[in-house]
Amino acid sequence: MEAQKHRTGLVSVSFRGHSPREILSAMKEAGLSYIEWGSDVHAPCHDRARLDELVALMKQFGVRCCSYGTYFRLGQMPLSELEPYILAAKTLGTDTLRLWCGTKSGAEMTPDEVASLLSECRAAADMAEKHGVTLCTECHMGTFTERPEDALWLMREVASPHFRTYWQPFQWRTVEQNLHYLRTLLPYVTHLHVFQWKGAARYSLSEGFGEWQDYLALLQGSHTLLLEFMPDDKLETLGAEASALRAITGEMQ
Repeated sequence: MEAQKHRTGLVSVSFRGHSPREILSAMKEAGLSYIEWGSDVHAPCHDRARLDELVALMKQFGVRCCSYGTYFRLGQMPLSELEPYILAAKTLGTDTLRLWCGTKSGAEMTPDEVASLLSECRAAADMAEKHGVTLCTECHMGTFTERPEDALWLMREVASPHFRTYWQPFQWRTVEQNLHYLRTLLPYVTHLHVFQWKGAARYSLSEGFGEWQDYLALLQGSHTLLLEFMPDDKLETLGAEASALRAITGEMQ
């Protein structure tokens, strides 16, 4: 695997109890250059003063915003509320927004519910195109994209380069099932959330070295790999997790 093929970074919600300055300082020490700011605590979309402060802090610490982690949920929240998130993302310097799709698995939805959600996704993709941004669904349990076949169907039906998906392994599924999901959605995957969990148990990323190398071996081109949550939720653990991520990507230490 080529050295530095992928960009490495952090999801700010990993440390909701810490300030942006503390997070960025720890990232600089850990050698991480990209951050996904969460809209729930660190980067509320309507707080322009806070967004401007984050921009100044990122410049100070040499970190770039690769994505805006919103908690906007398609199929539940009015589409009119999406635009402030898009404008906030642009303020932070990114054209990528993460959102959630639906309130339950596609397996639990009626045909009418699926049709309504698809209409919302198409309208959201049109809005994203207008603003020159990309909306990315989160590969998450309890949403329409829980199953790979539903996620693939959605990507094909929306059929927009401004509507894509993240990927992350489901801790309640096998490595083989997770590989199948990634392989199925590969043409539509942008960023990856990186962690090593098995069921309710959390492990250091170094313990999933081989597993993650198998995941990354499927990827084509460069992707942004974002550490999401620490095995012990401690900021002091970030350095070790970042080192493990670089080792998995083949980046020189």
